[in-house]
Amino acid sequence: MVEQVVVIGAGVYGAAVTAELARRGARVTVVDAGAPSDGTSGATFSWTNSNDKAPRPYHDLNVAGMEAHRKLASEVPGSDWYHEGGNLDWAADDSAREKLRRNVETRKSYGYEVRWLTREEALRLEPDINPDELPADEIAYYPTEGWIEPTRLIGHLLSTAGAEQIWHDAVTGIEVTDGKVRSVQLASGRKLPADAVVNCAGPRAGDIAQLAGLNLPMQNTRGVLIYTSPVAVAVTRVIHAPHVHLRPDGAGRLLLHTHDVDDAVQVSPTGEISADPAAVEKVIEAGISLYPGIRGATVESVRVGERPIPGDGLPVLGRAPELPNFHFAVSHSGATLSLYAGGLVAAEVLGEDHSEELAPFRFERF
Repeated sequence: MVEQVVVIGAGVYGAAVTAELARRGARVTVVDAGAPSDGTSGATFSWTNSNDKAPRPYHDLNVAGMEAHRKLASEVPGSDWYHEGGNLDWAADDSAREKLRRNVETRKSYGYEVRWLTREEALRLEPDINPDELPADEIAYYPTEGWIEPTRLIGHLLSTAGAEQIWHDAVTGIEVTDGKVRSVQLASGRKLPADAVVNCAGPRAGDIAQLAGLNLPMQNTRGVLIYTSPVAVAVTRVIHAPHVHLRPDGAGRLLLHTHDVDDAVQVSPTGEISADPAAVEKVIEAGISLYPGIRGATVESVRVGERPIPGDGLPVLGRAPELPNFHFAVSHSGATLSLYAGGLVAAEVLGEDHSEELAPFRFERF
């Protein structure tokens, strides 16, 4: 019988798993080497979508994740972390345009909401975009996509869970005897008895798995996010332009990103991680070309996050067969998946069978 569960990691997955376990009556301790949202969840574009997700089971999982966000936001009075404003996407050259067309047709065949807009239609949605930056047509619009504010969501989930919370105390060991996890050892010397453990450690999930004698291959990548000062520009949705991706980030601020700036991460001899200022400036210039009204904005912060990506790119969810009371909730796209996939994992920890939904994402595929 599962009575005491230890959840390792207090990002969006850890918070979602903790809240669902507590809702179902389990006693939960959630532990993190830092503070809630300190890691990947505090440095993410947090785009909620199933845009270009493959294979089909992964697409369907993300669609369910989007619906879970919609449902929770509708149930919580005053919820302010979920923004379903849609997403605009267009291409700059023939090769990228053909890729976008294929993606739109695939999403349509799945029943996913997407339609083509003209320049005039897109400007009615985003009137402050520079019209010269938009093609005449073939602007893909995904109306059900959006973004979340992860820190606020995590705060809500943990505040309602009533779980024991341990911060700034890293997991240093996991005791396994007779084919089961028995306890979790912390850097402080504290030992947490456990009937079950859920690994929600994000980029460190492979290290935590190794402490339990399991090999989880990870191919983590870094992502650079640029936060502007408040600007008086009407940006109400996610924008994927050819040279910059951006979205609102509260209080008039914007969040900017490109894949190119991810490649400009620098690591100093002392281990300090930063982004090349020239690459950051290039992204800002692309943002100004797209939204001239943000000229004069300053960069308030640049954050470098580490994306947790399992070895084949797909989520790792649910129990480990050789250690049946050790469970995983690890993936890229955690902002989209956390509520739904985390709920499935929590239910399985407490004995429910969700083999149909979780089969494509089991640890044993490695």
